[in-house]
Amino acid sequence: MTWYSEIPARRARQALGDAWLVFWSLLWIWVALRLYDLIMVLATPGLAIASGATDLAGRFASAGETMGQVPLVGEALQSPFDGMAGASESIAAAGQSAADAVGVLARFVAIALAVLGIASWAMFWVPLRIAFIRRATAARRFLDSVDDLDLFALRAMARQPLHLLARVSDDPAGAWRRGDQQVIAALASLELKSEGLRTPPAVSATGP
Repeated sequence: MTWYSEIPARRARQALGDAWLVFWSLLWIWVALRLYDLIMVLATPGLAIASGATDLAGRFASAGETMGQVPLVGEALQSPFDGMAGASESIAAAGQSAADAVGVLARFVAIALAVLGIASWAMFWVPLRIAFIRRATAARRFLDSVDDLDLFALRAMARQPLHLLARVSDDPAGAWRRGDQQVIAALASLELKSEGLRTPPAVSATGP
């Protein structure tokens, strides 16, 4: 797998782009966590209500049990306290539900912000990197002998701009048909460079 270009300048740009993607992702994750903390502040009142009401319900229930031990009228005295305990539990449940709703909202907003922020660069950069890796890896598979340069020379004549071909030869197609190794090596070098690869040293040594 060819991850980076063999051309120093292009390799540096790719490494910088990858480093920026990592930094950009960490930055948006940090921003999302900070936003999560800010939104969760809104859950504080609900948690406080839930905690206070739960404690109050426990006190009412305890008082009711105590009253229930009074002979003859204990049940009648316990009933109001049980009712107040139940009401306190309902208030506690409502406060907890409000806090839970804020938590769900905080998680959703934080995740959405992180995903959108990271994607704003990743959607542009990642497809470029994947495309390069696929092309460079495929090209590297063919580049296992000097004879394979014919293929890259032919691709260069089909894909490279005419002004670049003119720098190699006035008649690159004719030179390719005649088997001119210098022209073939120069054409292949153009194509390999566009794919982020260098011409094999053995070929470079026989070039112009």
